[in-house]
Amino acid sequence: MNNFDGKTAIVTGGSSGIGLATAVRLAKKGAKVLITGRRPETLDDASRRHLGLAVIVADVAEPQAAQRTIGEAVERWGRLDLLVNNAGAGALMTLDEISAERIAQIFAVNVVGPSLLVQAALPHLKATRGAIVNVSSIFGHKAGAGLSHYAASKAALEHLTRCWALELATQGIRVNAVAAGPTESGALTGMMGLSPEQAATVAEMERKRIPLGRRGKPDDIATWILNLADPAHEWITGQVIAVDGGLGLA
Repeated sequence: MNNFDGKTAIVTGGSSGIGLATAVRLAKKGAKVLITGRRPETLDDASRRHLGLAVIVADVAEPQAAQRTIGEAVERWGRLDLLVNNAGAGALMTLDEISAERIAQIFAVNVVGPSLLVQAALPHLKATRGAIVNVSSIFGHKAGAGLSHYAASKAALEHLTRCWALELATQGIRVNAVAAGPTESGALTGMMGLSPEQAATVAEMERKRIPLGRRGKPDDIATWILNLADPAHEWITGQVIAVDGGLGLA
């Protein structure tokens, strides 16, 4: 059964990695999908390679982007059934390297942006009894040296997930999260700002720590985003599902 036929979804940070894998799967299952990102060329490339994806250039760190993003989807298709808060920011920073600006930027993307998007989406998700899926990280509940503010922002997103689930249950809106383990999504050289050589070293260290012996693939995470978003799973809310190859146990 194709439970996404006729549904409308927004996937932030949808031009690559986990976001793109999620958007492509939703489109293949019949959903109308709007993906967001900061780089027009990356968005255009994604829409050319994958039919059925609409795009909007939007930075979730900018407060005005939330209303504009939600408005774009509703104007195109007249409804909104699913919001996937996937866009993320982070950095490998020791305590002697942090700055107020860098901390604020991480929280603007990982905490403030999703909050404003959910707020803007509420009337439309209430009308469709829709769903929200937040993309967290295993480091939202597992300590990591040099990851303190990235991890703290993801811990905040996980607790927002639980609080929103309680608050929005009476409106028929489900809220869940996927806590992703290390994934082959380009995040090390992109979001974390490592050189290719540094990224390769970190990736190998991560692989050795993961009980199932490999880093994740974007589709590993996308599978569970769709599971939590599926209207067939209407009795699941407030959950944070770790998809991490067992790293949380190590």
